[in-house]
Amino acid sequence: MTMFHFINCAILAFGPHAVYYSATPLSEHETLGTSIKAAVVYLLTTLAKLICLATFLKVSDTDSFDLYQELIKASIGFIDVVGIYFALTQLTHRNISQAHKFQAVGLGWAFADSVLYRLAPLWIGARGLEFTWEYIFQGLEANANLVLNLSLAALVSLMWLRKNKPKSLIPIIYACVIVLVSMPSIVSYVRKALGWQPLKVVGFELISSLFMAFISWQLFESCQRPST
Repeated sequence: MTMFHFINCAILAFGPHAVYYSATPLSEHETLGTSIKAAVVYLLTTLAKLICLATFLKVSDTDSFDLYQELIKASIGFIDVVGIYFALTQLTHRNISQAHKFQAVGLGWAFADSVLYRLAPLWIGARGLEFTWEYIFQGLEANANLVLNLSLAALVSLMWLRKNKPKSLIPIIYACVIVLVSMPSIVSYVRKALGWQPLKVVGFELISSLFMAFISWQLFESCQRPST
């Protein structure tokens, strides 16, 4: 029963990544190599972020929300933007479109994040004797994270790779990037400062990820239209 629970949680956490790759043109264009390279860049980026967090953050004795510390975390989070930009521009890609490129990078980025932060807790905790919803929630959070990373990769590609985008959309694109990078701090706020229960927090993450994905999709479609 415990192994069955672990398998269910693992499928919930990592299965959507495989489904997304198989169900989209990414598999037809054989972009798996690009996703793997993006995952490696993610690991290096995360190492840089951890070094910065260890350098600039102080260890808190309480679990309360600290605005100053969260602002520092959000600022350090912009290293992700640099890493995604590097993955989009410097990795060796096949002759694929900008849309397929950002999806391949975002998918690899999200999968590496899920493996790094969720595989070990699921393996250790979901195999416990007592059932808990915590690991189901972790799987749902991985899905929200997949959508958010795809949205961030799309917006980063618009920021620097799309030269003829409408000037009126540039502030919106940058604002959305700031929101996406700050999402961990926003989630920390609703969890610690507002005292939301895990189910409510996960619901917020899923809804906000879909909302940001919709905005990112609209921005990407608007920038793809020929300028008049």
